[in-house]
Amino acid sequence: MSAMLDDLHTIRDWLRWAVSRFSEAQLSFGHGCSNAYDEAAWLILHTLHLPLDQLDTFIDARLARDERLAVLEILQQRIARRVPAAYLTHEAWLGDFKFYVDERVIVPRSYFAELLENGFAPWVEDAHAVTDALDLCTGSGCLAIIMAHAFPNAQVDAVDISPDALAVARRNVADYGLEDVVMPIESDVFAKLGGRQYDLIISNPPYVTTESMDALPPEYRHEPSLALAAGADGLDVVRRILAGAKAHLKPGGVLAIEVGHNRDLVEAAFPLLEAVWLDAEGGDEKVFVLTREQL
Repeated sequence: MSAMLDDLHTIRDWLRWAVSRFSEAQLSFGHGCSNAYDEAAWLILHTLHLPLDQLDTFIDARLARDERLAVLEILQQRIARRVPAAYLTHEAWLGDFKFYVDERVIVPRSYFAELLENGFAPWVEDAHAVTDALDLCTGSGCLAIIMAHAFPNAQVDAVDISPDALAVARRNVADYGLEDVVMPIESDVFAKLGGRQYDLIISNPPYVTTESMDALPPEYRHEPSLALAAGADGLDVVRRILAGAKAHLKPGGVLAIEVGHNRDLVEAAFPLLEAVWLDAEGGDEKVFVLTREQL
């Protein structure tokens, strides 16, 4: 270790070393970064308390010995423990929004972040007219917080079955100063929502099939299985959402559900569903939309 600390001096040196070691260890990505280079850069810059968007500015900066030790420690954790970078840094990003995360919640990753940038148009005609919105299976509260920014007149309910996840959500809500706007609620889907109705319900629920759960890389094993596993065809939670959503939508209200690569499974399970599948820059046909009247 001592020789390595003496041989690697600059961020460029450590970045090269990290990419080589990440590739050698055959790490899996997908928790904010899609490749070894981006993830190594993120971990190094975060550890050095440098802006994540200014790698080029600091790439040839020489590191003090204590900085090299800190960088080595976090890179070795990523390799040896196969922990997603977001859990090591305790932060995750969706667009311009940063969130606190730990192993009580899955690492935020959702096509909704992009779709909400324009107020979920054209499905929502006027973002200012949305007064009640629901993020079902909220996890860290990330989408509920983005909804609060997208719909400035809305009260947003953030529902999850996990009290541990809701503790993380409350922290993020407080970080954004939205305690009066976003309401974390512990509920098994709609069970504790009484007669509440919404203009818009979005959900990024568990949708990983049993077969896919069995094949997940080690990085995904650090995430709570409650937030991933959804039965043989990945639709256990989706079925319950579709069964209960109409009662919780206002006339003209909209339901949108993210199901990843499972469009074929959804269409096989619900052949009469009049869903519209949305395209996003990050991926097409991962989210489907229904109006109240189509349920």
